[in-house]
Amino acid sequence: MKIYHHLSDFKKLENAVVTIGTFDGVHFGHRKIVSRLVETANATGGETVILTFFPHPRLIIDPENQELKMINTINEKAAILESLGVNHLIITPFTRDFSNLSPDEYINQVLVDTIGVKHIIVGYDHRFGKDRKGCMEDLINAGKVQGFDVEEIPEQDIHDVAVSSTQIRRALLSGDVALAATYLGYHFSLKGRVIKGDKIGRTIGFPTANIFVEESYKLIPADGIYAVTVDLNEGSFKGMAYIGQRPTINGMTRNIEVNIFDFSQEIYGQDITMTFMEFLRHDVKFTGLEALKVQLQQDKEDTLAFFNKMSN
Repeated sequence: MKIYHHLSDFKKLENAVVTIGTFDGVHFGHRKIVSRLVETANATGGETVILTFFPHPRLIIDPENQELKMINTINEKAAILESLGVNHLIITPFTRDFSNLSPDEYINQVLVDTIGVKHIIVGYDHRFGKDRKGCMEDLINAGKVQGFDVEEIPEQDIHDVAVSSTQIRRALLSGDVALAATYLGYHFSLKGRVIKGDKIGRTIGFPTANIFVEESYKLIPADGIYAVTVDLNEGSFKGMAYIGQRPTINGMTRNIEVNIFDFSQEIYGQDITMTFMEFLRHDVKFTGLEALKVQLQQDKEDTLAFFNKMSN
């Protein structure tokens, strides 16, 4: 898959089969559209093109509200779309100027003149152009003049999947990573760099790798303990992750840590990926480190029991 970080980098195609959207999470509803995109391109000898935006349009249109967090980083999204067979991914900066394009300018300048659209597939509620005034009727009318076909994914087909990025974010922010995985079709993950911590965990027999997630817009699940798998240079391991402010030691900052089972190597500076499999418990304040140690032993047993159940 070829990736372009600006529309000006894209070379117009002879037969572009296009869809447009933020595709955060690339969940089942999104996959229905992408599957139809690939199917149409194969049937017509075309090339698939997805036009997506970064940053998320809501962060530009409503700059006072910076609380929106993304299920995927832009690189995670690209990797999933590539696995689905997409040929071209245009990640265009969503700017004020771009948001001010009228529906006609959007169709003519972006879809026709730049991409070379011959077939466009969009969801039933797709809106575009300044103030989101562009609608399906505008696309159909323009297609008759400009020579491209328009296909709408019906409301019923989207609702059959019964999922939205908002639902997934809500599940993750409540800690329900299992429900999020059901919606997504895969397990949510966090990628970050291992940084130095205060090494309190190793004093009670549970050393942890402290994780720094560079992308500030990446959603972090609810505070608590999770069963996770951990992928790093040395291979794939099971473990339990912690997200929270470490109230037992009166911590002041939110930490992301993971205790990797059967692993003792130094991995400072290494990028690792944690995949969230199951929520175990909420974060609580214990009377001291000894009480915390007892609970962590129980957490480890619960984590291992979860993985044993998965393998049976």
